[in-house]
Amino acid sequence: MIKCQIVECTPSQPSRDGDGVAIKRVVLMNEPRTDPVLLIDELRSPYREDFAGGFPPHPHRGMQTLTYMIDGGIIHEDSMGNRGEIRSGGAQWMSAGSGVIHSEMPTQDTQGLHGFQLWFNLPAAQKMAPPRYRDIPRAGLGCLDGEDFRALAIAGEWVLNGQSVVGPLFELVPQASLIDLTIDQGATVSVDIDPGDNVLGYIYDGSVSCADSVVNAAHLAIASPGDQWTLTAGTGGARLLLMTGRPIREPVIGYGPFVMNTREQIEQAIRDYQAGKLVQTP
Repeated sequence: MIKCQIVECTPSQPSRDGDGVAIKRVVLMNEPRTDPVLLIDELRSPYREDFAGGFPPHPHRGMQTLTYMIDGGIIHEDSMGNRGEIRSGGAQWMSAGSGVIHSEMPTQDTQGLHGFQLWFNLPAAQKMAPPRYRDIPRAGLGCLDGEDFRALAIAGEWVLNGQSVVGPLFELVPQASLIDLTIDQGATVSVDIDPGDNVLGYIYDGSVSCADSVVNAAHLAIASPGDQWTLTAGTGGARLLLMTGRPIREPVIGYGPFVMNTREQIEQAIRDYQAGKLVQTP
């Protein structure tokens, strides 16, 4: 068995996006060790003024978005005619494919917000496929209650300390898998990994250790290749998003909301958006 080790610890950076929404961001474009994960945004504030403006209508092409809410509510609307509302524990997935315009706005009753938006790349062969959307409420997620850990599986099949759990978002698999993992103080969880996958974890509460490496909240841990990653929670326990990804190994050119393989494709995406060609017929 090859044990994964932490090879890099990256802090998130304070930023703002949408209509002034305060976020913590980790940008991972063209990072071979995290491919196909492109971006991790954490939205977290008890103050509505930090997120009230939300993310008004904006375009995407060539990538997937996954919004996962821990606390608060978000409403998704898009140019395909979809509308979905998720609250604490729910997830919204969208494959932008050839192009779509969408918005994500906080519900009127949300006074405090904690959630994530993740970007996952699409292979070149799927970048111009028709866009798709799906939302999943908290009750639809896979749940695993271990002796000293708890996991909510959003996508993929996971084995933790010998126990398995499956997430319902099969659209993201096999390209990527995702769980929300809580580990009690001092407890250890061993996660089975496909040795061909990249594996990374964003710690959002507490801290974890692996061998001699310690990673604190608001940091991303990137692991070395292997078939098992063993993490131990520090004082106060730990909460983290754990992701694995099947590397695409293709060029990545990102420009704002577009992720393509060449500069020419980016320029075409801009022209298509300006010409109104990203609006789909419901």
